[in-house]
Amino acid sequence: MNNSQTLMTYNAILATTGKMLIAAQNSEWDQLTKLEKECRQLTDSLIKNDPDPILDEELLQKKVKIIHQILADDAQIKAITEPWLKKLEGMLNTRDRTYSLQQAYQSII
Repeated sequence: MNNSQTLMTYNAILATTGKMLIAAQNSEWDQLTKLEKECRQLTDSLIKNDPDPILDEELLQKKVKIIHQILADDAQIKAITEPWLKKLEGMLNTRDRTYSLQQAYQSII
């Protein structure tokens, strides 16, 4: 992967995280999951094909700026999804406890 391809991949990751943020804001969980997979493929490609790129100062600054934007998107996505995941976890735990109680009392009746 050359320097141009490296930056194109970082920009593709940034575009994907931007779409992920929009999906999270709109509670489009299936779309968010799909985009997470796409982002992971891009990241894996970057790691596999360009493990230690040598960039000049200008390209390095562009890369750092893109990474900061990706991290900002990620923080916003987490701020949206973590409360929803906690609520889902609570609902699943309640369901599991209800099922366990039903099983316990069913054997008594």
